[in-house]
Amino acid sequence: MIKTVEIVKGFNTPESRWARFGPYYAMFPLDFAFEVIEKYSKKGDFIIDPFAGRGSSIYAGGILGRRSLGIEINPVGWLYGSVKLRPAAKELVIKRLKDIYSKRNYYKRASELMPVFYKMCYCDEVLKFLLAARKHLNWRDDNVDATLMSILLVYLHGKIGEGFSNQMQMTKSMGINYSINWWKKHNMTNPPRINPLEFVLRKIEWRYEKGTPNVQESHVIFGDSTIELKQIVQEAEKAGIKFSLLFTSPPYCSVTDYYVDQWLRLWLLGGPQSHKSLQEQYKSRFVSKKDYYNLLDTVFGKCAAIMDEKSTIYVRTDVRPFTYNLTFEILTKHFPNHVDKKVESRPFTKKTQTEICGNKTKNTGEVDIILTSQ
Repeated sequence: MIKTVEIVKGFNTPESRWARFGPYYAMFPLDFAFEVIEKYSKKGDFIIDPFAGRGSSIYAGGILGRRSLGIEINPVGWLYGSVKLRPAAKELVIKRLKDIYSKRNYYKRASELMPVFYKMCYCDEVLKFLLAARKHLNWRDDNVDATLMSILLVYLHGKIGEGFSNQMQMTKSMGINYSINWWKKHNMTNPPRINPLEFVLRKIEWRYEKGTPNVQESHVIFGDSTIELKQIVQEAEKAGIKFSLLFTSPPYCSVTDYYVDQWLRLWLLGGPQSHKSLQEQYKSRFVSKKDYYNLLDTVFGKCAAIMDEKSTIYVRTDVRPFTYNLTFEILTKHFPNHVDKKVESRPFTKKTQTEICGNKTKNTGEVDIILTSQ
């Protein structure tokens, strides 16, 4: 039996090698996800995370023998989460990679017409390859294409030598004008010359070197929790299924915009060429406290219908009074029989990405709200 420490600390097993798959903004620490699931559930239990992000909770649950279900509205997080649960066969991914690479020269003219940011960010060979991948990979419906696309997303940008791009952060996409000005200031207007086929082949070989993870039946749904939970509740009631652990971390009010933060990866998935917030519901920064309340109220209200009487509700949220108080209020409203209420402070021990990228709030840190029944 594989030990948790071998998964969260090393890269010597398939489970550990895929566990950290996908850099994502504001993600659960991996050891935290395993710790909570081991403490508050047992093998065979049903676990749900309606704000799954890159799926660390679902992955930890699946590895530990729990039947875990996540929902994620952001396609970048969904791809990371769903692919690491069931990566496609290595040989099929490599075959598809070579097929996409063979189409790159059809996009020579298209690459020449791309905005200056892309030409500073990627060399010509990489940009043509990415345009071919953007056009031809059916990442929504095909597991092989989803696996290859998720690998491309991982390495789409980062430090020179670690990704396709000129010097950038790996987790968060920086703004267009900021990046251009930074490259000019540091005399880095010429992107690194990379052969994308050779680069991705090396990454695939490393990722699959130990094999693929052994995961209990678990998956992540791509969609809006306020909508998807309706069917989940119906199906759970029909099957007589009750969930023993609700383990999640909702988006924090007014702190981050996952679609702006991931705009470059979203571009590769077919999104716009520039970074901008989407106006669709629940896909932008929460500046309306009413909308934020309605989101949590709807999601946790629907979750309450499928939770076991003796279940545990474990929610990590923002330490700021509004977010914390509202979350606590909604949870106690929908889980009135969970009389044991515990709040654990989780102060930040180092600079967070929100702080580095401009969030100057004086209240930093997170809290864990834990509700259990007697």
